Amino acid sequence: MADNYAPRRNNNAQFIFGIRAIIEAIVSGKDIESLYIQRGLTGQLYQELKQTIAEYELTAQFVPVEKLNRMTPKNHQGAVAVVSPITYQKIENIIPEIYEKGEVPLILVLDSITDVRNMGAIARTAECSGVHAIIVPGKGSAQINADAVKTSAGALYKIPVCRHENFVQTVRFLQESGLQLVCCTEKTNDYIYKPDYTAPTAIIMGSEEDGIRNDIIRISDHLAKIPMFGEIESLNVSVSAGVILYEAVRQRQ
Repeated sequence: MADNYAPRRNNNAQFIFGIRAIIEAIVSGKDIESLYIQRGLTGQLYQELKQTIAEYELTAQFVPVEKLNRMTPKNHQGAVAVVSPITYQKIENIIPEIYEKGEVPLILVLDSITDVRNMGAIARTAECSGVHAIIVPGKGSAQINADAVKTSAGALYKIPVCRHENFVQTVRFLQESGLQLVCCTEKTNDYIYKPDYTAPTAIIMGSEEDGIRNDIIRISDHLAKIPMFGEIESLNVSVSAGVILYEAVRQRQ
């Protein structure tokens, strides 16, 4: 089901060195996964890069020149960018396509999942369970890099990943598009079996450290937790995602 909306595949994450090359990559629409700039960098070309970063709402990390030198022996001019191995999509384009195909949307929203192995494992489960798309925040999310792709067994090449800067607004868009918001959280007495997943649904998972942000908890339609009977209080987030996604699969079957 997810293959119909699959992103264009690149072979691997790609490094771009040099200020002018990075500016051209950004302007041409490359998906920049991370951007490293030498601390204290000055000059007219740097000011142009700074303006481009602001215009395209990107985030840069300012690092010592030694880190850039370790990343590449080439003349980096104080700037190195990593281009994502996938092409990010916009959920605003995907939701109408799902409805037009007569399918019932099942979207997975990942709030600040920072471990690349968890990201890859979750993507693999999501693709197998028929999720139409994964949404991640523009900041504070794991890089989609070669390790994530490998852990996903290639699923990140098959399922659309949508990265949005205004994360809460994007979740509101899902709700306004007719999807119920089901937050997987311990902040409830209701179990994951209570919601009706045969309806258009966005399942929201939070990081193991911080959970789901309160702004999303407040607007959600359902809070649902996984029953726990052992002495350990929680599951790994990738395991939790699999449990709740396959409850949705069970109901939809």
